[in-house]
Amino acid sequence: MFKKKPQIKPAAPLRSSDRRKLADQVIQHYQLSAPSPEDLTPEQKAEATAAHTTLRNSLLPDNVQSARFTTTHGPELKLVSGTVYIGACNGEEARILWWQIDGMMYPSVYTLWRHPDMVALLHTPEIVVKKLQGGADLMTPGLAGGPPFPERAKRGAVVAVASLEKPSVPVAVGVCAIDVCSLQKVQGERGHAVETLHWAGDDLWSYSTNERPGRQAPEEIEGWKRLLEEQQLDDKVAETRVEDEDEEGGVSLGGSSNGQSAPEKENGEQAASGNSKVAGSEKEAREQAGVEELSQEEIDDTFRKAFIYGVYHHKTTQASAPNHGLVFPLTQSIVMSALIQPFLPAFTPEQSNQLQMKKTSWKNMKKFIKTLDKQKLLRSKEQNGHETVILDIDFEDKAFAKFEPYPLPKKEVMTAGSQGQGDGATGQTDADDDAVGQRLQVMSYYKPTSKLQPLFEGAGRQLFTPPEVRELVTAYIEKADLISATNRRLIKLDPILGNAIFYGSGSLDKEVLAKGTVPREALVDRVLHAMSLSHAIVRNGADPGTVKPKSGGPPRIHITLETRSGNKTVTKVSGMEAYHINTRLLADELRKTCASSTSVEPLAGATKKNEKEIMEVMIQGPQKAAVVKALERRGVQTKWVEVLDKTKKKK
Repeated sequence: MFKKKPQIKPAAPLRSSDRRKLADQVIQHYQLSAPSPEDLTPEQKAEATAAHTTLRNSLLPDNVQSARFTTTHGPELKLVSGTVYIGACNGEEARILWWQIDGMMYPSVYTLWRHPDMVALLHTPEIVVKKLQGGADLMTPGLAGGPPFPERAKRGAVVAVASLEKPSVPVAVGVCAIDVCSLQKVQGERGHAVETLHWAGDDLWSYSTNERPGRQAPEEIEGWKRLLEEQQLDDKVAETRVEDEDEEGGVSLGGSSNGQSAPEKENGEQAASGNSKVAGSEKEAREQAGVEELSQEEIDDTFRKAFIYGVYHHKTTQASAPNHGLVFPLTQSIVMSALIQPFLPAFTPEQSNQLQMKKTSWKNMKKFIKTLDKQKLLRSKEQNGHETVILDIDFEDKAFAKFEPYPLPKKEVMTAGSQGQGDGATGQTDADDDAVGQRLQVMSYYKPTSKLQPLFEGAGRQLFTPPEVRELVTAYIEKADLISATNRRLIKLDPILGNAIFYGSGSLDKEVLAKGTVPREALVDRVLHAMSLSHAIVRNGADPGTVKPKSGGPPRIHITLETRSGNKTVTKVSGMEAYHINTRLLADELRKTCASSTSVEPLAGATKKNEKEIMEVMIQGPQKAAVVKALERRGVQTKWVEVLDKTKKKK
């Protein structure tokens, strides 16, 4: 449900009465406390009331806030809306603790980590968990640790899912599609067992009021572990535990977790079915999912045949065109997207996952092309010191002349003269561009000047986020007793605040100094304004502490539309390096999606001494929409993009 980022409106504090009512609703629905007998003594009643209040506060703390949200759900991308509840417990940073749709309250993994036994806990192999984190549902054969299964795992019940590697740590939340508790066996069964709604790693998990990445799951949770031991499930889990992955690396059942289509999701769900008798190796796990493991020689042979098929296709469908419709030189991305990717016999996401260039003996396109050059199938050349291009292909070689086509997953619909521009050619291969699907966060930091240092004494560091600045300023004014006795929104100025942020040069400063007070919000804004600004761009949920901040505000990506040669419009894009975007791969993608010529050149006058060059991508035509879409695929938000249209006539 939260695979794609939901639209969350600004949060507002929840009224105490609403919070208590909501907490009682949760306690009643999830049966978190037993009914109290009627013949209690006053002391017992007081004790029961105190325990109930404590339970309320642990489920929905005093600082909880609510916010409306909208998202999509299911293969038909049905629009749903609801409310999220954001709060912090025991000094931790605020996270989404619950979400509500149609009056039903669902716990996040953060809530489950703090409240063992809130819902029934199901188990599945780690290899299946990876599919669940891609948006797939848990299929019946993927259930492990039973039968028997927990009695509460009935149709429509909210359940948690944990891996066999970490059986005491829930990593997903869903709703039972069947009566799991009634299953007598899972091997050989079919169908959905749990509809996955939320998991550690989705956008609900990563939401934060201070733009920090989501908290990683702990290694174990004592409360859940103790419950498992009491239910004597530890032995069952140990018997079905997945052994260590083999030397070739982790298990992946194919398909990217970003932008997965409905057919891909369905295939992923089938692959996620697993088995109650968990595989002890990647090979066995693939066999259970119906995937035949390919050797490296077979993968190499498949890629070579796919390239030959691609050339054969152009040769037979465009016999009369110059070079059979291919325009030399051919870049590595064009070769992959137009001559290899459409001709790989990948009928399932699992096969697509195996048929990747990084799993061949060549590991990359450069070595692949050079090998074909040595075999006299083509002539190549290294260009710009980092890329190998194809200058010519020997179309008369017997490898192309005697090639016999093989079945493909779907009928080719490539248009004549296309080099990856048609619908049939799959376009830029995302496997070559690691920026596609990346998650980016722009963190802003403020450093106090020497005059402001007294406000930040004892902090032990020099860089602060805006919420931290607000917190420290509030602590300072409370410690110095600067809050006005008549109006708590007004702050009295002391010599430190007056000298640090109100210099007396402007009329507003003079007015504030004359009154001796300033509104709290205006004071915080002036403190931030007086501090020096830095920024850091965090990628894919990395720890912000590992990213070195750079001075100044966050950079902007500039899109410029201008007119050349009289009435021809071109679109220029620059400033992408800071967002981990490869300009040449972006240019290759835009050349195909826009069906226009592109170029990549250093941006004149933009690079300082001893700094990396800033490159500019130029595309023929007014291509702003295509550029924005390509940037969004790479995690760039529109607020980080600045558009300048020079083609509009001045009034």
